[in-house]
Amino acid sequence: MSVEVSVEGAVATATVNRPSARNAMTMPMYEALADFCAAVDENPEVRVAVLRGAGGTAFVSGTDINHFRGFEGAEDGLDYERRVESVLARIERVRVPTVAVVEGYATGGGLSIAAACDLRICTPAARFGLPIARTLGNCVSMPTYARLVHLLGATRTTHLIFTAGFVDAEEAVRIGLAGELVADEDLEPRLAELCEQLAGHAPLTMRATKTALRRLREHALPADDDLISLCYGSDDFREGVSAFLDKRRSRWRGR
Repeated sequence: MSVEVSVEGAVATATVNRPSARNAMTMPMYEALADFCAAVDENPEVRVAVLRGAGGTAFVSGTDINHFRGFEGAEDGLDYERRVESVLARIERVRVPTVAVVEGYATGGGLSIAAACDLRICTPAARFGLPIARTLGNCVSMPTYARLVHLLGATRTTHLIFTAGFVDAEEAVRIGLAGELVADEDLEPRLAELCEQLAGHAPLTMRATKTALRRLREHALPADDDLISLCYGSDDFREGVSAFLDKRRSRWRGR
């Protein structure tokens, strides 16, 4: 399953452990994150939940592209985005503060997972990106767009997606994508210090605050089935998947 869970005192940690694939996610791994969230909510001793990636080179590099190999049309894309969004929404609704620890790449679905957490700390090697305009030619769910706009604003979100580039650690902190930049050698003690601080604060205050912010993001959130169908049902998406797996440049045709 490649998601390891541990609980130490008031802190529960889920570690995506697939470093040979830059911690790319399979659907069972997404489901394991949802199960982790449920276990956190069921354990009254847990006051903080941490999400991180193993290996030091990636938090999560997105969904394993092999998952898209068998997609035949828009319905496959709609089902995929609904399943992934249900996990992201579950992360958002965990009763305790969530902390994403970003070492290396947080791209695609990895950026979406990090954005669904309450706090994000990163090391100097962190790189945040959503390069779908260069790779697969798909889109993300409306709630994910809303999370990114909430964190970055419309201008930076558009620039990030349209340029298909990456934001480094210093820039991520400057624009609000991450809250702290921590030196590699200081990461574990700083994470322990932050978790202890959060565990000692009023849990209802933090729960009310994270719920209020989520409600603000979700207020009158528009539908997105037409946009997901447009991308996942296209020849371009099938070309993007084939090109990625063949390690060649995509030939976009806009249909």
